[in-house]
Amino acid sequence: QVRLVESGGGLVQAGGSLRLSCAASGRNFRNYGLTWFRQAPGKEREFVATISWSGGRSDYADSVAGRFTISRDNDKNTVALQMNSLKPEDTAVYYCNAKGFGLEYWGQGTQVTVSS
Repeated sequence: QVRLVESGGGLVQAGGSLRLSCAASGRNFRNYGLTWFRQAPGKEREFVATISWSGGRSDYADSVAGRFTISRDNDKNTVALQMNSLKPEDTAVYYCNAKGFGLEYWGQGTQVTVSS
C-alpha cells in the first residue's frame, strides 16, 4: 500500500513558477514509476510528466516540455514537479501517481491556478 499526498499548489500569475511536491508513505517507493497528471475543469485527466524508478529517465507532455521538470528523491520518498513560465492553460488539479508491481496509486490532488 502506498499513500500519496500532494502539496505546493496555489494561485500564481502567468509567467510565474510553482513547485509541487508529492510525499509517499509505504514500502518499496523506489521501485515505482512516478507520474504527474492534471485535470482541468470540463476536461479529461492528462499526462504531464513521468520519471523512472531510478530517476534516470523522464518524459514530458509536449505542452510542458522545456518549462516543467520532474525529479524524485528516493531517500525522502518524494517526487517534485518544478513548473516555470506558467500559462493560464496550466490551470488544473495536479495529481501524483505511483505505478508498479501491477498496482497503481493516486494522490488527492492539488489545485494550480494561473491568472492572466
